[in-house]
Amino acid sequence: MVSSLLKSAVHSGSLIMVASTNKTDGDTAVIDREVQRVRKISPKYKVLLHNDPVNTMDYVVETLRQVVPQLSEQDALSIMLETHKTGIGLVITCDLEPAEFYSESLKAKGLTSSIELES
Repeated sequence: MVSSLLKSAVHSGSLIMVASTNKTDGDTAVIDREVQRVRKISPKYKVLLHNDPVNTMDYVVETLRQVVPQLSEQDALSIMLETHKTGIGLVITCDLEPAEFYSESLKAKGLTSSIELES
């Protein structure tokens, strides 16, 4: 006769270990382990561009395209106009490391930028 007892379930961050003991009528015990990975979705961050009275509109569009290569000319123009009209514009939403890189690169080129957690 074989009985299976759930011995432990450990949930440590992104790893779940389940151990069970299978016992027989004899004196032999077999321990089965099953490992399952649980993926957590990383939070996204918004890279924001702030309006400033110093840089020309053309320079802002050109800089946006240099720093964020996946932006088209039209995308960069729209971001610049949104920033000009409202005071702040959304450049891109991405993981933390690229967001920090984009924001710091914009700052290095004389633009005012920040990042914030996407809600």
